[in-house]
Amino acid sequence: MAKLAKTTVFTTTIPQKETQLDKTARIVRRIKDDEAEIRHVKTARLRKARYERENMNPANATSATLDEVPVEETSSQSAK
Repeated sequence: MAKLAKTTVFTTTIPQKETQLDKTARIVRRIKDDEAEIRHVKTARLRKARYERENMNPANATSATLDEVPVEETSSQSAK
């Protein structure tokens, strides 16, 4: 069995210093996460408001399909 010295048993690890790239990446990640959270909250709020509005006025709900949308003639088609 190998003999253990005090320096091998009770070593403390010095934490690595944060580099500029690590600092920038951490800040950018936090900003993006905050913006995503704000976007999700806003989307949920708008979705809820739309559902409530549609439930209050079911006759006014828009259900237009592509078949119902009128197609305008282009200038090349009308020239023929």
